[in-house]
Amino acid sequence: MKKIINRPTDVVREMLEGIVAMTSGLALLDTENVVLRADIPGRESRPVALISGGGAGHEPAHAGYVGEGMLTAAVTGEVFTSPSVDAVLAAIRATAGPAGALLIVKNYTGDRLNFGLAGELAALEGIPTELVVVADDVALSEVVPRERRRGIAGTVLVHKVAGAAAAAGRTLAEVAAIARDTAARIGTMGVALGSCTVPAAGRPSFSLGDDEIELGLGIHGEKGVKRVELLSADAIAETLVATILSDMSLPAGTEVALLVNGLGATPPMELAIVARRALAVLKTHGLTVKRAWSGNFLTAIEMPGCSLSVMMLDDGATALLDAPTSASAWPRGGLVPENPLLVPAGGEKADDTVIGHAASFDPQGLRAIGLAVADALEAAEAQLTDLDSRAGDGDLGASMMRGAEAIRALPETAWATPANALVTIGNTLRRNIAGSSGPFYAIALTRAGRHLAVFERPGFCEFRDAFAIAVQAIQEIGGAKPGDRTMVDALHPALEALRAGGSWKSAADAATAGAAATAAMTPRLGRASYLGERAVGSPDGGAVAVSIWMRAIADRL
Repeated sequence: MKKIINRPTDVVREMLEGIVAMTSGLALLDTENVVLRADIPGRESRPVALISGGGAGHEPAHAGYVGEGMLTAAVTGEVFTSPSVDAVLAAIRATAGPAGALLIVKNYTGDRLNFGLAGELAALEGIPTELVVVADDVALSEVVPRERRRGIAGTVLVHKVAGAAAAAGRTLAEVAAIARDTAARIGTMGVALGSCTVPAAGRPSFSLGDDEIELGLGIHGEKGVKRVELLSADAIAETLVATILSDMSLPAGTEVALLVNGLGATPPMELAIVARRALAVLKTHGLTVKRAWSGNFLTAIEMPGCSLSVMMLDDGATALLDAPTSASAWPRGGLVPENPLLVPAGGEKADDTVIGHAASFDPQGLRAIGLAVADALEAAEAQLTDLDSRAGDGDLGASMMRGAEAIRALPETAWATPANALVTIGNTLRRNIAGSSGPFYAIALTRAGRHLAVFERPGFCEFRDAFAIAVQAIQEIGGAKPGDRTMVDALHPALEALRAGGSWKSAADAATAGAAATAAMTPRLGRASYLGERAVGSPDGGAVAVSIWMRAIADRL
């Protein structure tokens, strides 16, 4: 187990101390793991208090939702373990008065028992309480009755709505009714791509194959309802939304809110991709998505995966969702545009002008060479990704794949002349390959193409000189020299072979040998240079890519 902690037994307390130390307006009880608002008034003048909580490991829930307009206090147990009755009672005593306290819990036995009993004991002290249980997990619709479903990420929406109602001065009975009505309007379902590790256990709670996912999981590291083969982001979103809507039976025209919740290890990039598809699917069902949020709201430590929550809205619920809150973890905003704005990028106009002379060249022959390069780069995607991952960011394989696809998509006019082909390929690589590879290839190919354009019948010498100009451009722009462990270490020996009177085949052989030699070089440029000696042992991905496309060209000549 690798975690940035001290001792597993101290995780919860030290986490809460860190949260309170960084967040203005919060306080921490000295003897209980209870985070509360620091501005609690005297007992007799306290409004309805909202108290929630559960086991740790769901951060930013629940302490992140303490603040004006949401929770008054959050009670935290050990990881995935309900807090004790005494801890909940301490929270009630510290925050509630004659107006009472609303206790919001997820539908787990420990939470219901401990919060419920604490509420009974508080009532004996003159503090009225109400208990609201959230059971929003639609994945269990065919397994258990509705009242026995788990409470998961939709609980956060209940916190927001009920918190806004309490801040508006509603009575305990009114706030409880609003919270129960809100909970009944929410359906949630999750998916996991892997497990999580509870600090006290020291090992993952379950294992998944590389091509497996769990559908319909809870939030305590447990398995889901069903294990299936890995699905695309769109298929995951479609499956989750379809299951939620099947359970909720929402008629067309219904206004809804969407909560896309990460389970701890899913980056914002992937959550946004899921959100994009979920929004589209909801709209195809005739629903109007008025509010949407994406992020980590209620997690399962570092579990990779996400959940979707759909909440049926009315004017009152929408207003409460929009009400201000000082809670640090609530993301604000959420207004969904009716028609996301797409504006023209502008830029270059289409230009059918062909540069260079076409007297002695077969466009189809040129295109065959280009397609051979595309095929070779596509076939090497996994190899290039692996090499780049060892010393860089691992995107080279995907970049070369995008380049290959862009070459295949070029129109027939692109291949009219060698000069035109090189310039056009340079432009399309510039547009389709991000990072440094695209600009490097673009400037090299553009300069080489401009050189060839002035010759009516360019031959071997002119192509060799064009190749030299391309290599010089890459060295000039990137600053790399032979021996720096870059693509230049494949390009330079290939150029030397041509200058020595060799053929394109011998140049490809030299590029292959040069790329292999980079395995023994210490990198001096690029991301690999940050690793120093640790990068030694495997060849440079950029140099290997050069050897691959040079070999493809040589084989066609």
